[in-house]
Amino acid sequence: MTMHKTVGASVDAMIEDLRTLVEIESPSRDADALRDSAKAVAAVLESRLGGHAVLVESAAGPHVHWSAGGDPKVLILGHHDTVFPLGTLERRPFTVQDGRATGPGVFDMLGGLVQAVHGVATLDDRSGVEILVTADEEVGSRSSRALIEERALACGAVLVVEGAADGGGLKTGRKGCGTFQISVTGRASHAGLEPAAGVNALIEAAHQVLDIAALSRPDIGTTVTPTVASAGTLDNVVPAEATVIVDVRVESADEKERIESAFAALSAHLDEAEISVQGAVGRPPMPESTSTELFAVAQRLLPGIEGKSVGGGSDGNFTSALGVPTLDGLGAVGGGAHADHEYLVIAAMTERANLVAGLVNAIQNT
Repeated sequence: MTMHKTVGASVDAMIEDLRTLVEIESPSRDADALRDSAKAVAAVLESRLGGHAVLVESAAGPHVHWSAGGDPKVLILGHHDTVFPLGTLERRPFTVQDGRATGPGVFDMLGGLVQAVHGVATLDDRSGVEILVTADEEVGSRSSRALIEERALACGAVLVVEGAADGGGLKTGRKGCGTFQISVTGRASHAGLEPAAGVNALIEAAHQVLDIAALSRPDIGTTVTPTVASAGTLDNVVPAEATVIVDVRVESADEKERIESAFAALSAHLDEAEISVQGAVGRPPMPESTSTELFAVAQRLLPGIEGKSVGGGSDGNFTSALGVPTLDGLGAVGGGAHADHEYLVIAAMTERANLVAGLVNAIQNT
């Protein structure tokens, strides 16, 4: 494997860019905030890599696409939206202390994005490299999926710079994941005077929860977990409506099909109750087979690095489902994704930047 000459990525410069991106808050679905964030991402790309970063408009906010030109060979994939609402930064400002960077989005996944950019910047030859930073990963990637799939197929290899697995490992497989909503319609009546005249949507929802929970097959990696429920209006009224939201994770396409079919076949237990079901396993499973070759390269570049299959989904699920070689978890070493204790390990930043650079170089020379 031929390596181009590289120079080490500057930690100070990476922290500078990370601070810039974190301090422009970018909650999903906030179009104005995401536009500001996209402009900042584009500015970092152009400053460190040259060329022109294109803002791709979408209903979710602007995605950012940068290309070095030449025959497309590798897509570096990330996102600039975060789960944190505006105002989080004031409560939890960007801070560098005791070897860690903290602040909203440092681990998921602005740190990984910055590391990747600085890693690519160390390469003499950047031809064939594309970077796509989407605006809606945290809310399902509905507006970006077609673009992700288009560029993944064009490039033929994908490096996803989501945060590392526990201990700094790479993510070699992911479960497919989805959300379902079951809406129950009953009929209201006075709970004291004539409860039998009503159709209790809450009782029907309880039946549905038990049926749904029974779909889990944890022995083969399938989890079906009711997570949110609501019903009723007043304490003396038989509830006429109820909803149940369910989180689903699966490891195989067969289980995706089984679960979706089972939800479609749900039926009411109570006479005159009606149910409707919305949802799907929107992110297909990311099988470990699609990461095998790239992970082997990573192991040569960084001996001892581990690969793990994890439960959470990413945009790598979409690219691997197309059969495009995909390696995930190449971003920041740290933890606390989506939580107030989110952090990035500064000492690992250069090593991760160099790992991305090495993988890009290896793909270029394949």
